Amino acid sequence: MRWWLGGLILLILLGAGGYVAYRAGLFTPAGGQADAPLATPDASVLNGTSVSGSEATVPASSVVADARLLPAQRADLTLAIGGIVGEIFVQEGDQVEVGQLLLRLKANQQQAAVSQAQANLQRAEAQLRELTAAARPQEITSAEAALSAANARYQRLAEASLPGDIAAAEAALNGSQATLAKVLEGTSEEQLIAARADLANAEAVLRQAQRAYDRVKWSNEIGALPESAALQQATNNFEAAQARLADLQSGPSPADVANASAQVRRSTVQLETLRAAMPSDLVAAKADVQSAQAQLDLLLAGARAESIAVAEAEVAAATSALQQALVGLGETELHASFGGTVAELAIEPGEQASPGVPLIRLADLSRWTVETEDLTELDVVGLAAGDEVALSFDAIPDLTMTGLIQRIRPIGADNRGDIVYTVVIEPQQSDPRFLWNMTTAVTLESGSGKEPQ
Repeated sequence: MRWWLGGLILLILLGAGGYVAYRAGLFTPAGGQADAPLATPDASVLNGTSVSGSEATVPASSVVADARLLPAQRADLTLAIGGIVGEIFVQEGDQVEVGQLLLRLKANQQQAAVSQAQANLQRAEAQLRELTAAARPQEITSAEAALSAANARYQRLAEASLPGDIAAAEAALNGSQATLAKVLEGTSEEQLIAARADLANAEAVLRQAQRAYDRVKWSNEIGALPESAALQQATNNFEAAQARLADLQSGPSPADVANASAQVRRSTVQLETLRAAMPSDLVAAKADVQSAQAQLDLLLAGARAESIAVAEAEVAAATSALQQALVGLGETELHASFGGTVAELAIEPGEQASPGVPLIRLADLSRWTVETEDLTELDVVGLAAGDEVALSFDAIPDLTMTGLIQRIRPIGADNRGDIVYTVVIEPQQSDPRFLWNMTTAVTLESGSGKEPQ
């Protein structure tokens, strides 16, 4: 049994080796002649006409390269995330527009994240509106009414306990505090300006009186003349204006400050003594007045700038979170990156899609290119962009056309020991029978390339 199996394996290996050698051209046909030269279009092919293989052969200076017919624009569409395919909205062969939705994953988690982010943003925006909104008239009216009620209660208790004494003491304290503040504040710029103006006016009057006096001073009765009295009065007014200005410029004296401070202390002691004699109800009523006033002040002042800044930051953070959630939801959808034809669907609804794995192959089948597969470095060195070549198609033997070299990829690849280069060719016409990956023969003139610029 073993020798029979070994013999069978040997026969299979010998047959496979012979087939490979035959395909490689190591054996000739029975007639002893090598394979005839490959038929290829001649000059008529370059003009876009069709000829039979028996009527034209490849010139010695021509090179025939295998190539493939490819869409000029094509893409393998993938998703950035993985998941279960929920819906597919196209079929193979469908025409789609740029941006059209092609496929969607099941996105329950992403949709929930978007809903949560939207709710958080709405809450943050509502808090910001609440802070920045002015107090409603009803709120202000209510606060003012509460303050009025607290004041009325306090006044009633105060008048019942010590009629007028506490109010008078408070007024005296306020007055002494105002006096002290005025003393500590010193002279204002307005007072100095007025004092300087008074001094200038007094000096002008003095000069005028002096001139009048000089006109009559030779008289023996000068002391009895009105000019003498006017000069004395003008001199007194001038000296008084000088003194007032000097006093204002010198600021408050220590004695003035001490006197005003002492008055404040006396008023404070008097008020505290009266308040100490107040019943507890009156103290509570006073606290109620202060609380009601504070509430009204808060309503009128509005929110603090720091609180508004915090609320604005929360709105910005919630907006960013919503944008991130929307991006995550968008990543569950696959859209057409350009208008074209769905050439291949590589997945079905319910299957697991992996990130980065092609799911849909999209192509624009209105424009085509031809890319060579076996053009060696010896053949490609004389080619250049713009060279004209002849194209024929194995599946469409009655069709030949010209093409123009668009570009030559600058890097070569190893193909079973040969370095081959890809030449991208633009056909000069299209055909409704074209299909992706059709085998194409490219006939080009070796050494026909343009001189380098």
